[in-house]
Amino acid sequence: MGGRSRWLLISIGLGVLLNPLNSSMVAVAIPRLQQAYHLDFTVVSWIIFSFYIASAVAQPVMGKASDIIGRKKVFITGLLVVFVASIFAPLSPNFGWLVLFRIMQSIGTSMMISVGMAIVRIHITEKQAAALSIMSSFQSGAAAIGPFIGGVLIHFWDWPAIFIVNVPFLAASLLFSWRMIPKDTPPKPVALGISIRSWMNLFDVLGIVLFSTSLIALLIGLLAAKSSGYVSISHIIFLLIGFVALGTFLRHEIKTISPFIPLRTFAKHPAIIWIIVEFLIVNVLFYTLFFGIPSYLQLVLHIGEFHTGVLMLTLGLSSLIASPMAGRWIDKLGPRPALLVSAMLMLFGSIWLVALNQSAPMIGVCVALAAFGLSNGLNSVGMQAALFNNCPKEIIGVASGLFNTSRNLGAILSSLLIGIIMGDKFSYGGLQLLGIILTITALSLVLMFLRRKEQKQIELDHL
Repeated sequence: MGGRSRWLLISIGLGVLLNPLNSSMVAVAIPRLQQAYHLDFTVVSWIIFSFYIASAVAQPVMGKASDIIGRKKVFITGLLVVFVASIFAPLSPNFGWLVLFRIMQSIGTSMMISVGMAIVRIHITEKQAAALSIMSSFQSGAAAIGPFIGGVLIHFWDWPAIFIVNVPFLAASLLFSWRMIPKDTPPKPVALGISIRSWMNLFDVLGIVLFSTSLIALLIGLLAAKSSGYVSISHIIFLLIGFVALGTFLRHEIKTISPFIPLRTFAKHPAIIWIIVEFLIVNVLFYTLFFGIPSYLQLVLHIGEFHTGVLMLTLGLSSLIASPMAGRWIDKLGPRPALLVSAMLMLFGSIWLVALNQSAPMIGVCVALAAFGLSNGLNSVGMQAALFNNCPKEIIGVASGLFNTSRNLGAILSSLLIGIIMGDKFSYGGLQLLGIILTITALSLVLMFLRRKEQKQIELDHL
């Protein structure tokens, strides 16, 4: 990998890290935001949910836009959107405005994280797994140190600092990306003089609206029911709207000429669908541990926030260690062996949670965290490499967006799973039940990877 490629990765990485950094920093700001705006936890928690919902919707939309108008333009625009949101969020006169700027921040970071993968796919043709490992290190590192950075910033400068801290990263990424990201010719050249109707058809605005409506309605219905602790008529209405919009969206995408999500192309490449589904399952497993263990440590074992943060570094540091090793391994043998090992590590970590005694030393918790961290490092590189190997270049933007959307959906579903199992009170028994569910899910993932390996071998035997 040449020097220019490395600088390209750094310029993209400085932008891409803002999504996991901002999604993890805000978790430690919840108590301070409750005090600042005099709201309860249920209301303030939407500062987290809004970010994940907006990311889930925006990433495939921005991926589609990059496939049409160019990746560099979308990436640079994302930097500017995050800059505006980060400057104005601390000036929010009320919580509603803060959520609005938080959504802007999510959309901007989504523009960078979905397009960043596409830029790597197009412009780095050698040792792509090694390149992906560097990108994964930016994301994993930001997620690992996000709570720690957020805690320090809030302790010394209060909650507005978690928005202002984005500015130096944005300035550096803008400077490097302006110079290092090549000007790309969009796969579908767009004429400036075409009609508004042609623009809408080209971007499949109706498909985007239907997709966004279905996803937002379904997620709001589920998350609102979780936050309130019961299912009301309004929650059911949201869910019904979501399912109707989803069905209409699928029917529209099959019939339209320029679909937002090319279902017919995906049908010709079923491996893409399997990779996205598997990545969703992987993230349900990972984020269940990521969100569940800190609450268990604080509420059941009565460990302080600082020591909980130190213990959770085991998860992030293990992921950082695994990412570069995964890059070299995958460049030599392909993604399949690394993905199988990652699933086995998750299976081991889940079984360890079930067997963990409540009075066991903290090193026992660290073993489970390390297993999931190593697995996350392998998965982050392996899944993206598998996507690159199976995805045509002309749809890499929207495919990358859907891939990252599955990460956000996994995080949301893990939160719902924790809420269903734990209810209003965390307990040791609840942790064991979560461990059992994770064990069954991880075992299913191992079997899925083994089955894909057997299918691949059968295909090779026929050739």
